[in-house]
Amino acid sequence: MNTPNDLLYAKSHEWLRLEKEQATVGITDHAQSALSDVVFVELPKAGRVVKAGEVIATVESVKAASDIYSPVAGTVVESNSTLSSDPGMINREPYGQGWLFKIQPKNPNPNGLLSATDYTATLSS
Repeated sequence: MNTPNDLLYAKSHEWLRLEKEQATVGITDHAQSALSDVVFVELPKAGRVVKAGEVIATVESVKAASDIYSPVAGTVVESNSTLSSDPGMINREPYGQGWLFKIQPKNPNPNGLLSATDYTATLSS
C-alpha cells in the first residue's frame, strides 16, 4: 500500500497536501482499494464553507457508496472536474490526478491529522 510521507491523513481515509494558500484533498490508496472500481463521484461546489469532519463528497463504486469527510475546516476553492468523466482516475492515481477538491483551510496548521506512519498504524489495529 502506498502512503506518501509528505501528506497528512484523516482516520476516515482522506489525505491532505498543504500548499501555499490552499490544500488538496483526496482519498488514500487504502480507501480506493477497499472501494474497488469507482464509477461515480459527487464533489462539492467552489465557495462551500465546511467544518472539519463534515461530509463533503460521495464516492460510489461497484461495491458501495462512501461519504468523504473534509479533513479541515475551510472554503472549497475547486473540485476536480476531470472525475465527472473519468471517476476511475481515483483508482489509478489516488495521490495524483485522482484528487477530489482543493480547499482554503481556516487554520494553516490543521490539528488532528496523522502522519503517514501514524495513519498506516491505524490500518493494522
